[in-house]
Amino acid sequence: MLLRHLRYLLAVADHGGFTRAAEALHVSQPTLSQQIRQLEDSLGVNLFDRTSRTVKPTDAGLAYIESARRVLIELEAGKRAVHDVKDLSRGRLRLAMTPTFIAYLVGPLVRDFSARYPNIHLELFELSMDDIEAGLADDSLDVAIAFTAVTHAELEIIPAFTETLALMVGREHPLYGHGAPLSSEDVAQLEFALLTPDFFTRTSINDYFRRERITPRVPIEVNSVNTLLEVLRHTSMATILPEPIATQERALHRLRVHGQAPSRGAALLRRQNNYHSAASLAFVDLVLGSADGVSVVD
Repeated sequence: MLLRHLRYLLAVADHGGFTRAAEALHVSQPTLSQQIRQLEDSLGVNLFDRTSRTVKPTDAGLAYIESARRVLIELEAGKRAVHDVKDLSRGRLRLAMTPTFIAYLVGPLVRDFSARYPNIHLELFELSMDDIEAGLADDSLDVAIAFTAVTHAELEIIPAFTETLALMVGREHPLYGHGAPLSSEDVAQLEFALLTPDFFTRTSINDYFRRERITPRVPIEVNSVNTLLEVLRHTSMATILPEPIATQERALHRLRVHGQAPSRGAALLRRQNNYHSAASLAFVDLVLGSADGVSVVD
């Protein structure tokens, strides 16, 4: 059995048939079918049900496909280990962050990491929590900065810092520059532009509103942090975002509130029991070595 057989097997499974898999692999369909048949003959089972219009894995096929995925992931990790350079004179780091961390962490972290390790090639991805977990699990990412609420059992969670959310407004808002703390009743009178409910940040915001017994007025919902910041620049809306986002450069003013501000744990995530490159270990050390985890932020 060759690795080619495993790759062909996964291509047929992922594309749902031989025609599209052959196109993706740049091989002829008869060649692909022959390779899969050779694999089935060596195992003594049918891996695909070919009796219907769509090609579906058999029960035996599903079990073998899952094992084949794990094998290829481990082999890819082994290949990276062979080529890894411990002195960080070269290498690659595939890093992901959720959108709210991108808004204030990515610049300072890239600045500091690139200054220390200028020969490391960085690949940066802005992804949702679900996509980050999937990317780490299938070894298409090395490390991520996200939240501690992880559902995938194969991921390692390294607590990094606590992120505090804050109420903030732009210059067009009448409370811009306001210094006195706002009561829950005051907050309830504001109009909000918030991230959409599919953001993990919105879950923390909603928890805060429930805890303070606030029924917010939310006439605008946005599925992009950058778009939300533009809305604040040009309207008299308020929002709730990570505290470091409210800077003079962005013309945002953080409003103080009575009571406890919403917060959540931030963590470095990586795949458990996996080879971790020298570049990824250096990045983890950079984040954890910063005072309070976020002193790299200007």
